[in-house]
Amino acid sequence: MFNAIAQKSGREVRTMHGWRGKILRVDLSVGATTETPLDFQTAKDFIGGRGLGAKILLDEMDPACDPLSEENVLAMVTGPLTGTAAPTGARYMVVTKSPLTGAITCSNSGGFFPAELKKAGYDAIVFTGKSPEPVYLWIENGRSELRSAAAVWGMDTHRTDAALKAETDPKARIACIGPAGERGVLFASVMNDQDRAAGRSGVGAVMGSKNLKAVVVRGDEPVPLFDPDAFKAGVKKAQKRFKDGLAGKPFGLNLYGTAQTIAGTQTVGALPTRNAQEGTFENWEAINGQTLTKTYLVKPKACFSCPIGCGRVTKVDAPGFEGEGEGPEYETIYAMGSNCGIDNLAAITKANYICNEQGMDTISTGGTIACAMEMAEKGFLSESEVGIGRPLRFGDAEALVELTRMIAEKRGVGALLAEGSRRFAEKMGHPELSMTAKSQEFAGYEPRGEQGMGLAYATSPIGASHMRGDPAYIEILGVPMLIDPLTWEDKPQLVADWQDVFCVIDAAGVCVFFSMRNYATPTRDIRPEGIMELLNAATGADYAIDELVRAGERIFNAERIFLVRTGFTRKEDTLPVRMLKEPMPGGPARGMVCHLEEMLDAYYPIRGWDANGIPTPEKLTELGLPAI
Repeated sequence: MFNAIAQKSGREVRTMHGWRGKILRVDLSVGATTETPLDFQTAKDFIGGRGLGAKILLDEMDPACDPLSEENVLAMVTGPLTGTAAPTGARYMVVTKSPLTGAITCSNSGGFFPAELKKAGYDAIVFTGKSPEPVYLWIENGRSELRSAAAVWGMDTHRTDAALKAETDPKARIACIGPAGERGVLFASVMNDQDRAAGRSGVGAVMGSKNLKAVVVRGDEPVPLFDPDAFKAGVKKAQKRFKDGLAGKPFGLNLYGTAQTIAGTQTVGALPTRNAQEGTFENWEAINGQTLTKTYLVKPKACFSCPIGCGRVTKVDAPGFEGEGEGPEYETIYAMGSNCGIDNLAAITKANYICNEQGMDTISTGGTIACAMEMAEKGFLSESEVGIGRPLRFGDAEALVELTRMIAEKRGVGALLAEGSRRFAEKMGHPELSMTAKSQEFAGYEPRGEQGMGLAYATSPIGASHMRGDPAYIEILGVPMLIDPLTWEDKPQLVADWQDVFCVIDAAGVCVFFSMRNYATPTRDIRPEGIMELLNAATGADYAIDELVRAGERIFNAERIFLVRTGFTRKEDTLPVRMLKEPMPGGPARGMVCHLEEMLDAYYPIRGWDANGIPTPEKLTELGLPAI
């Protein structure tokens, strides 16, 4: 089976621009790889990336299947701007049914692997079935081959990367899983370029369940453009806006990385602290971006075609926490820092390195450990059950590192924590201590202190996520304008708008930071004109702005169809009781709860969904989507 070379499907493939017009299909059960064409209308309607992935899952799998069974489908999907000179054109999506949430997921990553896949000739790879033994996929400029991964099974992601480059091509780009994915940690990630993560929802566990260790790609074919001159002009315009923003304030992403966000969430009282019991952390300055830059930063690092360079190459020499690699990002620092009551940046960075090497989502890792810390402090988890030789408490930096290792190895209490905080808390008899939405741990924004984010968490198709529509831009960062984070009456429309625009961003193949640099004036109108200009020049799709926004809405509703077919309704569009019933104890959001139900009552009609959160037949017809 390991010499199964891809065969043409026999169908004529229409010449396309921006898109490569080809999908590589890999049946792992029999070791066969084939190519099928991507038709222009489907590409235009769903754009690519997240949108095309949702379309593939809706068409080709039963949403009710076990996520870790061979019936699940896993797709790696690029966008039409991936691999081009578009600023931040470096993204791809891993789309599958999540073992953590039971919902659809679309985990996003950058780096250089996505562009390499596009240059190798494919818009997407679709994996079905399960290999009888460990394998990896080797792609080189349109040729594909399944090879044995027996020699690298069990290796961490860094060693896997090095070994497979030695076996294939030193210039290859690799996406792989680590031991956590092999062992079925429910929040295992897919790591590419060693330290870039398609991190959320357990996409690495799905790869592991299929005995798929890695995808190794080498490609050097330029992405064809419909109008190269117009594309070049659009790139120049977008780059100027990036340059103007980076030369001044307010973000400084190259200097301090995403970790500078801590100052913003702390200021508004939305920095989750001690398992989101509070919204401010007294020692936040010890773990912010400025401190990371001063203490452990070696240099900034950019993804393919990125003018920002927000990535952090770091090295820690603190005794007991030595290591080097990339990160941590803001979400990691929140999850393993303030949320665990830890102000030891060396320990946070070390735990981040372990997650990268073992292949785990740092957000869910930190969120689950924080849940265990609160449970232990309240007497619901004994010292013997934890098994680290002392009582578990918030602020224990050594425990953070040890529990991170235990989760990756599924050793001792780590075997329970590897199922995520919701399952762990339920098994311990205290589900109220899991800070999740749809079983996925919160990102670094507290819903009582940021009302729009509460609605976004609850209605996100993948569970709690700031990346499926991020109202923090308007509630904290002031992009494109600042709106009070504590108001809720005005948030339903704004959240729906951001969710649709993020669908476009994720489908196009650019980073969400593209949106930060492409608004000339403060406005509530966040329609993606900059992306539209580049998409039209790259693809010739001739999108009008309303049509492009409608494509984003189509993608969001396609994901909702998947959820409804799986059994999700309004009762799953919720938050922990702490967010809904327990007023914030202090800080700028003191006394606040998240007004979720009031926002849902307004949000559903905006979406064209009924009172139970189900898209109406009229809305589905309007968007050209199948009936539920």
